[in-house]
Amino acid sequence: MNDITIALSKGRIFEDTAPLLKAAGIIALDDPESSRKLILSTNRENVRLIIVRASDVPTYVQYGAADLGIAGKDVLQEHGGAELYQPLDLNIACCRMMVAVPEGFDYDSAVRQGARLRIATKYVQTAREHFADKGVHVDLIKLYGSMELAPLVGLADAIVDLVSSGNTLKANHLKAVEEIMPISARLIINQAALKLKRNTIQAILDAFSTAIKK
Repeated sequence: MNDITIALSKGRIFEDTAPLLKAAGIIALDDPESSRKLILSTNRENVRLIIVRASDVPTYVQYGAADLGIAGKDVLQEHGGAELYQPLDLNIACCRMMVAVPEGFDYDSAVRQGARLRIATKYVQTAREHFADKGVHVDLIKLYGSMELAPLVGLADAIVDLVSSGNTLKANHLKAVEEIMPISARLIINQAALKLKRNTIQAILDAFSTAIKK
């Protein structure tokens, strides 16, 4: 029987994936939020879960350290994902990639007049492509967290970040002004694993597909 390794990240993606795994007959024997283990056994001897940073999931799958993984479209966009098979949008961990500015900032005029904007973001590749398509000149400032702070202290004119409820923006007197793309989590598969372990992987893929249609 083919051994299968699935790469997941803690938090929302793991929680939203648990019902899909269960539909495929896979149940983790440890809770990653309370366990310090990075490799989790499951009720199936041939399936294990590895817990990695969300941004590292595509790398583990690309290089074959994991056969499958679940990663947000935002992460895949930054990674490139060209060598990864992405057969399924799981419709979980949904949010939007947005441009946001301080409440008093006239974004439309700035963009129209060709002003050079300073953009703070973790998603440099996505932001670069978005503003290049609009013909807008930007200086990109890479940050790893607390994106909302950047415009408040004069580090940037605007931010590009994931927005779910919008409450954090509102609390920091920012407003979303433009949607770049909707974001959700995808199932990704290593190309070599798909050939070598096709039957086992296809069974998981079919179970996931059926579960998200219910």
